[in-house]
Amino acid sequence: MAGPLAGFNIVEMAGIGPGPFAAMMLADHGAEVIRVERPGNLAVPNDPLTRSRRSIALDLRTEEGAAIVRQLAKRADGLIEGYRPGVMERLDLAPDTLLLDNPKLVYGRVTGWGQEGPLASEAGHDINYLAITGLLSGIGPKAGPLAPSNYLADFAGGGMMLAFAMVSALLAVQRGGEGQVIDAAMTDGAALVGALTYGMRAAGMWSDDREANLLDGGDPFYGCYKCADGKYLALGAIEPQFRDALAEGLGVTEVTKINVTKAVARKTRDQWVSQFAGRDACVAPVLSLSEAPAHLHNRARGTFLDVGGVLQPGPAPRYSRTECDPPEAPRREGADGDSILAELGYGSAEIAGLRSRGVLA
Repeated sequence: MAGPLAGFNIVEMAGIGPGPFAAMMLADHGAEVIRVERPGNLAVPNDPLTRSRRSIALDLRTEEGAAIVRQLAKRADGLIEGYRPGVMERLDLAPDTLLLDNPKLVYGRVTGWGQEGPLASEAGHDINYLAITGLLSGIGPKAGPLAPSNYLADFAGGGMMLAFAMVSALLAVQRGGEGQVIDAAMTDGAALVGALTYGMRAAGMWSDDREANLLDGGDPFYGCYKCADGKYLALGAIEPQFRDALAEGLGVTEVTKINVTKAVARKTRDQWVSQFAGRDACVAPVLSLSEAPAHLHNRARGTFLDVGGVLQPGPAPRYSRTECDPPEAPRREGADGDSILAELGYGSAEIAGLRSRGVLA
């Protein structure tokens, strides 16, 4: 693998959401990631979140299956898991156990509520974790909060935070430190994403009311407006010079939501895009998922790639000196079990025995 993380070896305990996202980030940037599958997990066919790593499928309820994971962790730089608190302990794969064998191991744990706290053992999903941060209450129209898909808690507050923490802890080990356990709670991470909002609120610059603030649709020049063809235009003019350019382009003299709504409705989305081309007015088309990969800027930068017949976002960010390999299509579940076990020293007869006993799927 090529990339700034080349040479690092990570074990990923397969799950959904933030764990695979973090593992994808590490693999995209050069780490070798082995994904330990548990047969029967929820799965998206050809899921981009599972690209660029090898796969072994084990029954972790067996002593032999857990022992294989311990061997993988003994040779690894890091491990990622996203189970509820206590699951890895019940599988005899607790941090204390693995760090005893490998004191340099970075053990990354990502959960919704965290490893401790009154809700630690409760079920939940992105919208629940986001709800207690205060941020969800401010997302949506005046009528009430809206579910903003699962971008904020699962991926920004969970997967991205875990990937950052893994690299930080791996760097500490390289500088002579010991391995450690990372407790990445999506509630903590999502709350951190809202640091600016909390700062503005403390300064008296943000209201708890929806659509009453500069960045939540309260400002006429910061929001999405319906065009003549039913498509939408995104306006984001904050600074005075951009506001002046936008007002001139729209032909409005008094900037109110009503006036801006009426002005935008006079033309199609693409007519507005053409009219504002080359003007610093902070205007962009609201593209659908099918339209976005074809946009001229995304095409020029190669933002989207075809990986195994699935059009998906490519690795980000980019480096001035270090080249990363193009992503590889997800492997079939358990596709690399034999070769991974061979690397651990298992012979062909032992591997066949594991498969016959249902340890290796």
